[in-house]
Amino acid sequence: MPYGDYRVLRDHHPVAWQEEPEVLGWPAGPGFWAVTRHADVVRVLKDAASFSSYAGATQIRDPDPEDLPFIRRMMLNQDPPHHGRLRRLVSRAFTPGRMERFTAVAEERARGLWGEAVRLAREDGGAVDVVAAVTDDYALLNLADLLGVPESDRGLLLHWTQRVIGYQDPDEAGTPVLDDRGRPVNPRSPAMLRDMFGYARQLAAHKRRQPGDDVLTVLAHDAELDGAELEMFFFLLTVAGNDTVRSAAPGGLLALAEHPGAQQELRDGRHELASAVEELLRWHPPVLTFRRTAVRDTELGGRRIRAGEKVVVLHASANRDERVFAEPGRLDLSRAPNPHVSFGDGPHVCLGAHFARLQLRVLYREALRALPGPWTAGEPRRLVSNFINGVKSLPLYVT
Repeated sequence: MPYGDYRVLRDHHPVAWQEEPEVLGWPAGPGFWAVTRHADVVRVLKDAASFSSYAGATQIRDPDPEDLPFIRRMMLNQDPPHHGRLRRLVSRAFTPGRMERFTAVAEERARGLWGEAVRLAREDGGAVDVVAAVTDDYALLNLADLLGVPESDRGLLLHWTQRVIGYQDPDEAGTPVLDDRGRPVNPRSPAMLRDMFGYARQLAAHKRRQPGDDVLTVLAHDAELDGAELEMFFFLLTVAGNDTVRSAAPGGLLALAEHPGAQQELRDGRHELASAVEELLRWHPPVLTFRRTAVRDTELGGRRIRAGEKVVVLHASANRDERVFAEPGRLDLSRAPNPHVSFGDGPHVCLGAHFARLQLRVLYREALRALPGPWTAGEPRRLVSNFINGVKSLPLYVT
């Protein structure tokens, strides 16, 4: 992360015009305003009347005009009041009772995965790639349980996540799909999501016949949701629900491995695990950027923003803003207050934030119980993405 460059921007160019050249075969765009200070990021995320999620969706690169109506159907790409209606509907599925039952499953899963990681490490000099051995499976299996995806189909969730989130990374995306002009096809386009939506329809029909204690059963029986909305919810929960924890978990473990003093203080009980999770999220936000589109002329950070221009908030920069966080370059596991924006802010604050925090608390607690480390055993490999702060590989000593 270019934290030094972020500070220069915050101090001298807090709202800076960014050119948008061709990247990896994706066509050049018109450019955007990069927003780096915490106060400005929060304002953009809260002020949906000025900065719209609906006008141009929420990814930096403009979608194809013919795809935009389809993309706008997702809750993530809507503005109030329509966004609020969909959010209330899906929130019904995240009941306290369901979360309590899920916690016990997550605890058992974390203990099993860490135990297997220790076994693998003993066979390989004490080191293991915790992404491959623990965090990828942990995030994926937890999500599958919550959604009610049968065990035999759970690999599909990872496949879809890699295709949609990792399309800029050749390790994740594989061979890019090109259109008849030789340009990459948007992984969020209707054509590229047809298989996922077909599966969502089949699974919803199955849940209506055979209900379970899971989120998709709740959505499938909700008379207020039409078929297209349910498909979009499945897409959103599958991708965002998986990749948030899939990115945050190894990022937090890496931070603890690189700060042995703070790690030991956490082991000694000098920090509450809940506050430690918040600081690890501040340190390694799972999401790098979100885009809005100005829908009226306004001013932000001393710059004149015109209607129709793209405005992109940089979460990792906001989380290191000296105007809000004392010594932001220091990992303080008891930091309070800690108003990080790793889960966003405003009407679009992450719907699954409570679910993600729960998973991270369980995973880190079981790591501290099971492991004498962890300590770094090699350089991490990071996801090639301007959207997700992903870690593809993280070798740690765990014995």
